[in-house]
Amino acid sequence: MQAEVRYTSEIKTVPFGDGTILFENLTPILTPKEREQRRKEIEKRLFEVFSKYAKIRQNYSEKA
Repeated sequence: MQAEVRYTSEIKTVPFGDGTILFENLTPILTPKEREQRRKEIEKRLFEVFSKYAKIRQNYSEKA
């Protein structure tokens, strides 16, 4: 069973037009090991996305 993730909350009120908007930012509370694992997974996925974009862009440049 996976442990329940706890979050810290940061709330900001920002003026917008004639009123205001309330923003709530929730950040998970992670151990350093969990934080490092998530960072690596995000980097891996971003690399995959940008690698695909770079290939598409390269193919487009070669055709032009």
